[in-house]
Amino acid sequence: MINKHIILASASPRRRELLESFGFDFEICRSLADENGVENYAPQDAVTELALRKALWVKERCKNNDSVILAADTLVAIDGKLLGKPEDEEDAFRMLKGLSGTNHQVYTGYAILYGDKQISGYECTDVFFRPLEEEEIRAYIATGEPMDKAGAYGIQEKAGIFVRRIEGDYLNVLGLPVCKIYEELKKL
Repeated sequence: MINKHIILASASPRRRELLESFGFDFEICRSLADENGVENYAPQDAVTELALRKALWVKERCKNNDSVILAADTLVAIDGKLLGKPEDEEDAFRMLKGLSGTNHQVYTGYAILYGDKQISGYECTDVFFRPLEEEEIRAYIATGEPMDKAGAYGIQEKAGIFVRRIEGDYLNVLGLPVCKIYEELKKL
């Protein structure tokens, strides 16, 4: 495994759980970096930029130079249009209705900082939704699950029944492409 201590620049419970499940030594320092201004970026550029902003924000405030700073950001895109977290229930409904019966992409950008080294990139996974009925969308929204998730769904929760299949990294859809990040960490 990686022998460096990691600072995870995220408060995401899913990212924390993934790092824990793979045995990484880490602590959490939530980034409060500005996430505005990427609406017109290509999806892969938006997530990479946001992850880098988060990592740099934490680096400026954390003086532990022996640690690796890891940041990530996940967005959903359909036909190149970005879907972040829904603003309210109607926004969640609009997003899920738009994803119904289609395939879309989940992008997770990552940034790794260690000393003067900086590594960034992204992973993309195709997700295929079955057609959804309006009442099942409303019932899912009523659970509250969609409100803090890009694209208004979590594949690992109740919305897993919406997914016909995926092509690519499942862990990326959860918010952290662990395999790719591990390969990058090994380079350090």
